[in-house]
Amino acid sequence: MKYKFLLLIIIAAFLLRFYQLGLNPPSLTWDEVALGYNAFSLGIDGRDEFGTFLPLASLESFGDYKPPVYAYLDILPIKLLGLTAFAVRFPSALFGVLTVLMTYFLTKRIFGSEKKKEYYALASAGVLAFSPWHIMLSRAAFEANIATFFLVVGIWAFLVAIQDKKWVLLVSVISFVLSLYSFNSARIVAPLLVGMLSVGFYKDIWRIKKQVIIASILGILLVAPLVPFMLSPQAKIRFQEVNIFTDPKLIENRNQEVVNGNGSVFSRVIHNHRVVYGLAYIEHYFDHFNPGYLFSRGDVNPKFSIQDVGQMYLFELPFLLLGILLLFRKREGRWWIIPLWLLIGLIPAGAARETPHALRTEATLPTYQFLVGYGLVHAIFLVKNVQLKRFVKNLIYTSIIIFYAGSIFYFQYQYFQHYPRLFSADWQYGYKESIDYVSKHKNQYSAVYDSGTMGRPYIYYLFYTKTDPREFRKTMNVSRDVFGFVDVISFDKYMFPKDISTIKKSKDSLYIVGPERVPGDTKKLKEIKRVDGETSLVIYTY
Repeated sequence: MKYKFLLLIIIAAFLLRFYQLGLNPPSLTWDEVALGYNAFSLGIDGRDEFGTFLPLASLESFGDYKPPVYAYLDILPIKLLGLTAFAVRFPSALFGVLTVLMTYFLTKRIFGSEKKKEYYALASAGVLAFSPWHIMLSRAAFEANIATFFLVVGIWAFLVAIQDKKWVLLVSVISFVLSLYSFNSARIVAPLLVGMLSVGFYKDIWRIKKQVIIASILGILLVAPLVPFMLSPQAKIRFQEVNIFTDPKLIENRNQEVVNGNGSVFSRVIHNHRVVYGLAYIEHYFDHFNPGYLFSRGDVNPKFSIQDVGQMYLFELPFLLLGILLLFRKREGRWWIIPLWLLIGLIPAGAARETPHALRTEATLPTYQFLVGYGLVHAIFLVKNVQLKRFVKNLIYTSIIIFYAGSIFYFQYQYFQHYPRLFSADWQYGYKESIDYVSKHKNQYSAVYDSGTMGRPYIYYLFYTKTDPREFRKTMNVSRDVFGFVDVISFDKYMFPKDISTIKKSKDSLYIVGPERVPGDTKKLKEIKRVDGETSLVIYTY
């Protein structure tokens, strides 16, 4: 019976992550397109878009040096399904489903010999399967979603190794290492989780020291290619762009506070930059426990939330609180893994300027779902064991089902019926449609100028024209600035000027700009509409 329920949960997880995967979200972001095209390129000649052979540490991409695992996982789907949105998102959706499955097995390992472990496992997996947070991150090409799977497998395999199958420790090491190559935040979270497990199970580790030594050597060898990159200036680029420690506003505010204190010694001490950074970090860390973020509006970025449902359902709040209370009270199995994992998973995001941030904290999943599932199971058993009339008990059970089902239905309805229309602009909607038009008419023109109104236009042209990467490398004109960022100025007949107004007017050229930047003396050929009917791009000539 338990496997029938598990099968139903996995089927639900699959449908919620794969249904209309290529259509919703309504378009591909530039990061998704970059991962897809790099996978396409690697599948052709084993090189990334700019010609690096089998990159291990990173993909140069736009100069943000993406971890490469997602692109490698996407090679086969793109080979089989073509260079499409569905194929690009396939690994994320698939690994999202697999994470639900592994959550079931991990929960059973955490709670060991406890009588209710089967119920805890099914409840935790079920809560994750229907989680708005996990569904949204599984339906786009987010590397964080892949890293989360490897972290879950890493912890599960570790517990398997110390309990009964020693050599599975190698699987644990490989999984943790793969998480390092999958997403930047995991490069902090994974080592801390390994440290947590090592300290918590030091006696068990000593008992299987032979396997630990071999696994450690394997881990060092696998991590070695990443180390030079992690020490390079390129590795610091993205971090410097988004972290609070390079935010000039903090220092400006600190200096103003010192001035307000007339430059006194006391003022300089309490407004020391280390104190300022420390307080900012603490504030940003605890932002992620904001009830509005978790249960009401969700992440302010529409890519990670539909904006009127939290990262979790509001109905889950009482079960979350009950789960926390009873977890600390009962201390069943290896209960301490769950709260420590949650606290560790938030550490990288505390240093970010934008908080709370659902993507950078996906490493905390499925800890929230463990807690909700744990509380839900105990709530059901509590109702079962108290002296109440059967009618009352059935009413409570029915109410739980109705409220939970209603929450899920509302999220799904909003996501599939309204979300594409409301937020297509946030997904760079219009590039595909404009490039489809350009592809049909490009032979009539000697040059195509795209102003990059929505950012990173070159990668969309490579992707939607399915340009052979070997041909791209022959004609590409690339600019790399002192900060390491990469711009493709042109390739073939496609030009990407920063200021299209400086381009000489020609009847022999096509121009693509945003509607607010169309000159008055033009011949409009097509307006590209977003899902909400607003114009995103205009194609014109003279």
